[in-house]
Amino acid sequence: MSNQTHLKHHIVIIGGGPGGYEAAIAGIQLGAQVTLIERQGIGGSAVLTDVVPSKALIATAGAANAVRTASELGIRFEADGKTVEPQFGLDLAAINKRLLTIAKDQSDEMKNHLVELGVRVINGSGKLDGNHFVIVNTPDGKEERLEAKTIIVAVGAHPRTISSAKPDGERILTWLDLYGLTEIPEHMIVVGSGVTGAEFASAFLGLGSKVTLISSRETVLPGEDADAAALIEKVFLRNGMQILSKSRAEQVVNTGSGVEVTLADGTKVSGSHCLMAVGSIPNTEGLGLKEAGVELTESGHVVVNKVARTSRANVYAVGDCTTFLPLASVSAMQGRTAVFHTLGDVARPTEVRNVAANVFTSPEIATVGWTEKDVQQGKVTGTVYKIELEPNPRAKLQGIQDGFIKLIASGGGTVIGGVVVAPSASELIYPIAIAVENRLTVDQVARTFAVYPSISTSITDASRALHIPNL
Repeated sequence: MSNQTHLKHHIVIIGGGPGGYEAAIAGIQLGAQVTLIERQGIGGSAVLTDVVPSKALIATAGAANAVRTASELGIRFEADGKTVEPQFGLDLAAINKRLLTIAKDQSDEMKNHLVELGVRVINGSGKLDGNHFVIVNTPDGKEERLEAKTIIVAVGAHPRTISSAKPDGERILTWLDLYGLTEIPEHMIVVGSGVTGAEFASAFLGLGSKVTLISSRETVLPGEDADAAALIEKVFLRNGMQILSKSRAEQVVNTGSGVEVTLADGTKVSGSHCLMAVGSIPNTEGLGLKEAGVELTESGHVVVNKVARTSRANVYAVGDCTTFLPLASVSAMQGRTAVFHTLGDVARPTEVRNVAANVFTSPEIATVGWTEKDVQQGKVTGTVYKIELEPNPRAKLQGIQDGFIKLIASGGGTVIGGVVVAPSASELIYPIAIAVENRLTVDQVARTFAVYPSISTSITDASRALHIPNL
């Protein structure tokens, strides 16, 4: 498509997270005029306060745990010729400073890239004025009204809170407050056992905190593969975490020297800090969406279709503020798809079923495609094969004790789903995601060479096990 075709097509993007960022790049690539409005910093919460710093914290916890368990690999720590237990300290203030520096640098790089491409980046907030205009307000009090042929809403979400456990930034925290801590919490109570709760519970356990995880459900990670969730819970318990299942936190109080959490049955749990991980709320309030005729759910999420289009033809929405999966990768894909669609390029609808997702616990859990539960419930016909990592030679070399790979194939042998539980599951899921996206058969996967020794050989082993004889 000629770069001159859409020179006068003005795309205004509200929000510079992964979705807004990718949408801006796609718009420039297709020759459009692009204005991006962001009040916090390019990359949004994903880069500045959520994904990037949280995963950096998790990586730090993993490094600390590797030192603790080094003796299992034959690595000895010595002093005066004698073997001693490893003694090391963690400077949380320094750790958090590094995390935030990484996040800011990433944000700055992203902004510079957009400016170099020709995107007009405005530091401020935007709201719709009808469905063809956006009003921009900047921190210095200036206001500007922009006319747009296409508006893309990419405003993200913020942590949900409850009135009886109001975060104070000191003892009662959301994930936004964690990077202000200067000392490792003595006893972190985590309320919520979904992805966010499980990830931070795992991280603080690795950093050396005592951790209590309060779950309103019967198991941790109730939305994940049942075998994966059970394994993570087993690892948590083995490493000393206390898990209070079927428990609901009714109130959290800052006692001055710690926190006291009151459960629905009256039980009180005391700790030094409490992290509230009870979901998120879309940042759609006050954006003028309803007034512009954009349909919202009761929770405030923007209703979108598979090309990120809203109920208004020229208004699109992407990311955590929408009814799609709240993942940075999904937001980025939606951003590109929205631009392709509005400018008439090939816009392949986003298929949620093909999205690879990861839980950054230790070990990680990665999933893609149809699930074993879907097979059990008759939503799809398939065969499930699970292979433990314990016999894998690379796993033995690395001292990996916990993990498995699970493949799901259709009756005809097409790979339709998979689960990986391993230290690098977020990397290992990619070949399975390629197979799902491109409808490869188990035989095609099995015929693909995997390096020996490697964890990925277990993927080919599972594929061979699902071979359908053609005799």
